[in-house]
Amino acid sequence: MSLNDINDDDDIVVKRVNAAVKIALDKNRAMDIPSIVYDRKTQMVYELRSNGERVPVAKRSWKGRYSERTTEKT
Repeated sequence: MSLNDINDDDDIVVKRVNAAVKIALDKNRAMDIPSIVYDRKTQMVYELRSNGERVPVAKRSWKGRYSERTTEKT
């Protein structure tokens, strides 16, 4: 097994995961169930409603690694 084969396998897994997420979001939209999504650009958590409305739920509360936060406190 070469490195190229591993990259191809990773690409297949990523495509399948993206397809599964899309199916789940479409299912929730069809059943009129809100979904929770995270926007990396704004670092906000949103409730995505079936009509396409995005309602902010929470903001990212911390940045950095856990080990960096715990060493600052001690």
